[in-house]
Amino acid sequence: MNSESGVYCGPLKLLASEVFYKTNAAGTKCDLVTGEERRFADPEGKPANHVACTVEMTNLTTVYEVAIIDEIQMMRDPQRGWAWTRALLGLQAKEIHLCGEKSTVRLVEDLMVTTGDQVEIREYKRLTKLNYQDRALETFDNVKAGDCFVCFSKNDIFHITRELERRGHEVAVIYGSLPPGTKLLQAQRFNDPNDPCKIMVATDAIGMGLNLSIKRIIFYSLVKPQLNEQGEKEKDTVTTSQALQIAGRAGRFASAFPDGEVTTFRRDDLPLLKDIVSRQVETIKRAGLHPTAEQIEMFAYHLPKHSLSSLIDIFVVLSQLDDSLFFMCNVEDVKFLADIIEHVPLPLRARYTFSCAPINKKMPFVCTIFLKYARQFSRSEPTTFDWLAKQIGWPFEIPNTIMDLVHLEEVFDCLDLYLWLSFRFADMFPDKELIRGIQAELDQIIHSGVQNIVKLIHRTNRLEDAKDVAVTTLNTEKTAEAVAVVTEDIKSINKSSSNATPIRAIIGLEEELDTSVQDNKVEKQQDEEKLSTSLTMNTHKVLHSYLNALKTQTETRGHEFNETEDLIKQLISKGLLSQRSVDKLEKQ
Repeated sequence: MNSESGVYCGPLKLLASEVFYKTNAAGTKCDLVTGEERRFADPEGKPANHVACTVEMTNLTTVYEVAIIDEIQMMRDPQRGWAWTRALLGLQAKEIHLCGEKSTVRLVEDLMVTTGDQVEIREYKRLTKLNYQDRALETFDNVKAGDCFVCFSKNDIFHITRELERRGHEVAVIYGSLPPGTKLLQAQRFNDPNDPCKIMVATDAIGMGLNLSIKRIIFYSLVKPQLNEQGEKEKDTVTTSQALQIAGRAGRFASAFPDGEVTTFRRDDLPLLKDIVSRQVETIKRAGLHPTAEQIEMFAYHLPKHSLSSLIDIFVVLSQLDDSLFFMCNVEDVKFLADIIEHVPLPLRARYTFSCAPINKKMPFVCTIFLKYARQFSRSEPTTFDWLAKQIGWPFEIPNTIMDLVHLEEVFDCLDLYLWLSFRFADMFPDKELIRGIQAELDQIIHSGVQNIVKLIHRTNRLEDAKDVAVTTLNTEKTAEAVAVVTEDIKSINKSSSNATPIRAIIGLEEELDTSVQDNKVEKQQDEEKLSTSLTMNTHKVLHSYLNALKTQTETRGHEFNETEDLIKQLISKGLLSQRSVDKLEKQ
């Protein structure tokens, strides 16, 4: 803050916002830049010399006196590692301060050899004591104020919360898909010495970005879904780096507790946890890279008939990397979104920008709205507040079930996506202030749902026997026919449970069917062969999302799926699909 100019590059909006507020509170004007917004410290909008931003938004053209890159070990991340590599190698600053794990030192030194920069290493020790206990918790009756359960699935969160509230404890809940505001409000409840809420249940989302007054971390499980460099999900025990990051949240300096404690819920996990944290953190050997829009445009110039997804594949295959220093980040998410909008007529640069949108492809409703945004853009029709309000069901209602809560979380991501696009296409997404307003409203509604999460669980469980499932209408006539068969199956299930309350559909392509069919007919007249190919790709993606949506819905009700077994067979065994509907879907 004493420098003439500076930039903070953080991994999360929460961290960038915290630096933004603290810097301005200390009397130094600082702007905030994230993927979804730019906030000026100056009321007239004059840019400040200091900026707090998410790492993807790092400005490489501005010269700073000092730059800070937080969590530099994220260079190894298969999804986002490229952003840290880009910031480290591209920032124009007299000094760049890197904060993160010691495991990154060797890689940073090797990279700086290529740039000719000098490296100075400073190590800092933890200011409070952290004790690994000799006994596991074993029962929820042994909890005490300041405890935080850490688990790696929503099902575990729901189960633990229900058990704790059954014993009279008020519980704060934090997991990754909650909006930032809800996470902060839950953290404030837990930290408030006058609030009766003194137990927290969370995923590893607490590992970064939140200041929490935790006395003891309790690992409910040590098995965590991990993404490899190919973007494939694997279940494995937590790494030493992950375990240390989570355990380190206990007894942090300046919290209500002078020291921290760490244990496990299950007795058998405790020796394994101690073994994991005693290991040497694996040295990070390579930093992630990612193709730029300019590089893809160059390939498109020479290969004009190829789809964006194909261009990315060709780029990855032909790219020659120094394998001793770099790896290519996973591009499957970009290709997934590119395939969804392949049949939508867009300029290549706009198509690439849309395909780089930071959305979760496992959220079908978000993918649906993403497709609709692209269609609006292709027609040169601005995506207005009124248009979007109809798509997302505004005004919002308080959630009654877990599925309602999950749906509202997806709606929040749709609003985030709007703001992200408005930052890049301001004329086509003009109502960002209105959207930001209803997003704040939705944040409060989601928070109220999380406050009553056990009631939502009970209501959802009462719907278990109803076997209501969400059905998506797809954007081709034949696919619509196949899904109609599934709908008939679901209706027959519902008839057998006539008292059941239907659950809100979580894939919302209802109105998309008619417009998509009409649009497809027009496009077919223009380019029949191209449309046939793109629709086949798009149908495959939406069918995949449909099956995963059924899986997600049953998981939120407490069912478990075996990742190694066939998903369709498991859905049939749970009564969510019939063989007749499967035959139709597979035929399509």
